[in-house]
Amino acid sequence: MIKVKIISVDFQKDFTSKGGVCYKQRQSVGFIKKILVPFLREHKIKIAEIISDYRQPRPGDKGDCCHPGENGYESEIPEDVKLKNIWIKCMNSPIWVRNNIGLANKKPGLPYQDINYFNKWLETVIGKPKDVDEVILIGLTVDCCVLCLAQELNWRGYNVKILEEAVDSYNGGTIEKKQILDNPPLANWANKISWKKLRSKLLE
Repeated sequence: MIKVKIISVDFQKDFTSKGGVCYKQRQSVGFIKKILVPFLREHKIKIAEIISDYRQPRPGDKGDCCHPGENGYESEIPEDVKLKNIWIKCMNSPIWVRNNIGLANKKPGLPYQDINYFNKWLETVIGKPKDVDEVILIGLTVDCCVLCLAQELNWRGYNVKILEEAVDSYNGGTIEKKQILDNPPLANWANKISWKKLRSKLLE
């Protein structure tokens, strides 16, 4: 039996809902909410989740969104289909954290890297590379945070795949997404997988 793990990245309302700071119309949002989530619920499959606290200060990145305590920070992944141990990052790469991360009433510290902490989270929630056949990534965006996670996982020895119906580029264009999925740099660290193929694997 193939052991598959799924990780959702930044599927938060600032990216997914009208009025969100980083909102664009993206086809993957409807797919995840209307097709993937009901399937996961029906088959009692739980997925891991990474979300972001993108408050300033963030040297090198002027973006300011996903404020804890505000609507844009909220995840669109329902509680009943995700694991409780959620990873919170503050830069595009998941290894970047900060003091008071995710705390609405606390002033956020400067971003810093905590590789050991992230490794422990991976081993606890996903498992070691030798114990997992495939790690499937979904969420936003495939040209930024999903890409960064794919790199980190690949460098650690995981077999990484991107569920093509469940990701989008920042701009939301279908042609752009296809180009990103089919070519380097993303193709250096992850292969795409269709929902048809993943569904069959999850049902084995």
